[in-house]
Amino acid sequence: MYLVTVLGNLLIILATISDSHLHTHMYFFLSNLSLADIDFTSTTIPKALRNIQTQSRVITFAGCISQICFFFVFGCQDNLLLTVMAYDCFVAICHPLHNVSIMNPRLCHLMALGSWLISILGSLPNTLTILRLSFCTNRKIPQFFCDLPEVLKIACSATLINNVVLYSVAIILGIFPLAGILLSYSQIFSSILRISSDRGKYKAFSTCGSHLLVVSLFYGTSLGVYFSSVATPSSRMSLMASVMYTIVTPMLNPFIYSLRNRDIKLALVTVLSKMMPLRKSVDSRLT
Repeated sequence: MYLVTVLGNLLIILATISDSHLHTHMYFFLSNLSLADIDFTSTTIPKALRNIQTQSRVITFAGCISQICFFFVFGCQDNLLLTVMAYDCFVAICHPLHNVSIMNPRLCHLMALGSWLISILGSLPNTLTILRLSFCTNRKIPQFFCDLPEVLKIACSATLINNVVLYSVAIILGIFPLAGILLSYSQIFSSILRISSDRGKYKAFSTCGSHLLVVSLFYGTSLGVYFSSVATPSSRMSLMASVMYTIVTPMLNPFIYSLRNRDIKLALVTVLSKMMPLRKSVDSRLT
């Protein structure tokens, strides 16, 4: 699943770079989302795979802090990019005549850069406040990675400040972007309902259908885990939800965006056809 995630998202990035027809703002944000998904899964899965292979479940304090930091950076990046893509869909459907002028290259690059900077700044409060905690030896984290709410439960010192910071950041970088997505889609659905022809409604909905499915998968699992982690003890359902948004959703994103997108399909075929002669030439040299 990890290899499929990395290869699938990498192919999306290569396709958008190599095909000039995909040099638009929509595919620019999609390639950024694919890069964030690769980084997001690479934060946790390689360590989990190593634990399975070596039968060792030990992680150092520095390794745990690093995992928490990068997990927040790339998780927030996913959040913000999904919000930006929702706004892109809103402009494309509700203001089609001004789409090119509103979503100009300068604004797109600023939005992408801003999402990366906000993600980095958003991870600092949680990372820095956890450094003040003390931990007893031989404590077990009931997760396959250093999930911050679970790490806070095994601390030997008071965690009130950490919990306040955690849920403040979750509200600012989780709930607010989700509210922006919901507001965008409320306007989108309102505009779609005003379209008279069924073909026009289908074309408008297909523009944002893939994005809506990814949003539902990501938020439906991640928010359920984080906002129930303090009130309820860890359970198998919570662990399954964590697997969904850390592994399954990033793996499905390339399929969701490419299966119903003719331009992506053609670009992927072009990329793979260019890679095949290269592979044949390497094989002939080896033989």
